[in-house]
Amino acid sequence: MNESTRQDPRNTIMIYEPNQRANLGLMRSWVFMFSNLINSRYLTWQLFKRDFISGYKQSFFGIFWIFISPLIGVLSWVFMNYTGILNPGDVGVPYPVYVLVGSIIWGLFISIYTATAGSLSLGGQLILQINFSHEALVAQQIAQTGANFVVNLLLISLVLFIFGIAPSWKAIFFPLTLIPIFLIGTGIGLVIAVITVVVQDFNKLVSAGLGFLMFLTPVIYAPKFQNKIIQNVVKWNPMSYLIVGARDIILYGRIENMAGYFYSCLLAIVVFMLSWRFFFLSEYKIAEKL
Repeated sequence: MNESTRQDPRNTIMIYEPNQRANLGLMRSWVFMFSNLINSRYLTWQLFKRDFISGYKQSFFGIFWIFISPLIGVLSWVFMNYTGILNPGDVGVPYPVYVLVGSIIWGLFISIYTATAGSLSLGGQLILQINFSHEALVAQQIAQTGANFVVNLLLISLVLFIFGIAPSWKAIFFPLTLIPIFLIGTGIGLVIAVITVVVQDFNKLVSAGLGFLMFLTPVIYAPKFQNKIIQNVVKWNPMSYLIVGARDIILYGRIENMAGYFYSCLLAIVVFMLSWRFFFLSEYKIAEKL
């Protein structure tokens, strides 16, 4: 056998064993998963281009829907604030700016979860036809969400300019504060993506729960208030620190509760790594349920 024949991937023999992935162990499985993700980058890019273009191809407003959706949500909260129905407390900046930044960051979390949780269902036909790493479907959905968020950053910049708010130089760390939000949203979504293949309405239940969680997170109101019960709920809610930390670094140039933020980031990493391993171990069983 010559050298060219030995390197031909068509002549590579794949050996499958029972519980092969489970036997890899924790560290080796994560290395293998990262390798799969890197090797699937071309497929991820092609899927991203296809879905991003087709998502706005037959839409009258096209990509402007990325701006329209958060603005409609902000207008409703601002209206309730001006009518006295909603009392957000002292937020230190004009309320439209406060609720816009908070809503966009929370929307990023929900979008990542929704995209990840639905990745296997949306790519069901592809899974049945082609043997490939299913992480590519997840990465493609996250990339599309990230691209939409980049456009929203332009909206945030425009609103800050209109209201005459100059962000602190520490706002350059804002992209770093989004990493744990990406991780925890993806982690929850990976688990639900696998479960949804078996129980399709489970995703609706979790989505409803996350919708309620928004009201237990200081997205549209200040994190300081008198009600002791709500204080304790917010205190033990990790999303409070992640959302507030990302927003505060833009508006105030600081993260007030660094200890809570640190532990919430640590939780996000743990949730993501364990969820990814669960997804990895379940990958070969997914096609059987589609």
